Amino acid sequence: QVQLVESGGGWAQPGGSLRLFCAASGSIASFYYVGWFRQAPGKQRELVAAIISGVRANYADSVKGRFTISRDNAKNTVSLQMNSLKPEDTAIYYCNAIATGGLNQWGQGRQVTVSS
Repeated sequence: QVQLVESGGGWAQPGGSLRLFCAASGSIASFYYVGWFRQAPGKQRELVAAIISGVRANYADSVKGRFTISRDNAKNTVSLQMNSLKPEDTAIYYCNAIATGGLNQWGQGRQVTVSS
C-alpha cells in the first residue's frame, strides 16, 4: 500500500509564499486523482486543489490565482505552491490520492501558519 508523507509548509507572513510536498512510498501513476485538502481549527476539512486524470486542475475559489498544484509521476510527488498567503490560509494541509481501484490514501497532515 502506498504511503503519503507531506513536508514543507511552516510559517509565513501575509503575502508570503510556502510550498508543500507530498512524497509517495511507491508509484503514483495509478492514482487518477491527487489533491490537497486543509482543515482549520473548528472547521470542516475542505478541498484546496486537485488534479484529475493528470490533466485538469481544480481549485477552491478562495485560492484561485494564488495556489498551484502539480504532480510528478517520475518522482512520485505532488506539490502545492502557495503564494500571496493570507491569515485565513492557516490550517493543517493534507495530501490525498485516489487510485483507479478505489484505494483512497491520506497523508498525516502538515501545518501551515500565516501570521504577522
